[in-house]
Amino acid sequence: MKCPFCDENEDKVVDSRTAREGEVIRRRRECLACKRRYTTYERVEESLPVVVKKDGRREPFDRMKILAGIKKACEKRPISTATIEAVTDQVEKRIQEMSEAEIPSTVIGEEVMKELHQLDQVAYVRFASVYREFKDIDQFMDELKVLARERREK
Repeated sequence: MKCPFCDENEDKVVDSRTAREGEVIRRRRECLACKRRYTTYERVEESLPVVVKKDGRREPFDRMKILAGIKKACEKRPISTATIEAVTDQVEKRIQEMSEAEIPSTVIGEEVMKELHQLDQVAYVRFASVYREFKDIDQFMDELKVLARERREK
């Protein structure tokens, strides 16, 4: 493991423990060169699908893209980092459960929107406005009206 402080490759593991309900191993490491400590996380590498983008390009599934999109939608909202991680985990788990070799990016976007819809309506609208590429204020207002109707029905 490369030290994030001095770029040396030699380290020792000081502590290991499971995290996220046994899905991840958290390791505290100490660089043998600079003696500074840092944390790494290990997870089983799943066979994740190739994502088919709207323009037909194909690229490997990237959990960090989902996480970044959710973080952006939840910016300045009262949502913890742990909750954002959990939502990302849930979306990734659903994608894995589909057991497809290729998956359209639209399916991933819809899964994220389902989670955000339940979590925070402002974050949901933010994500939807980018994801669905609203062309004008009317499309945006239509989405808000649907949310308002759902809220009244609860």
